Amino acid sequence: MRISELQRPNDLDFDIVEDTVVFMRNDPMFYRKHYFPAMSKLADIYSSGKSVDARKHLMPTIEAACNEYVKKYDIARNTEEAFTNEDRTAIMQKIYSEEMEQIRKGEYK
Repeated sequence: MRISELQRPNDLDFDIVEDTVVFMRNDPMFYRKHYFPAMSKLADIYSSGKSVDARKHLMPTIEAACNEYVKKYDIARNTEEAFTNEDRTAIMQKIYSEEMEQIRKGEYK
């Protein structure tokens, strides 16, 4: 494998993490099918007093987002070309920190 194969396609000139989070929250079909149900589940777990395992509960939604994002915007042949593990973790951390704040305020009930 060559180093050039490890680089992202077209040397993206935008923040793919931020753009994917915006996609997850603003694409109506993705939001209804994946995002809102995942946040509702987190809210239920939080309100029951249980510990919230962000990785366990958010990563399936993030993987779905990466797949749909790549298909919709045709930025790579597959998600592994477009998203690194660090990108996925950054998406998870951003969503978790922002949404847990909202969940604590009573959202997603």
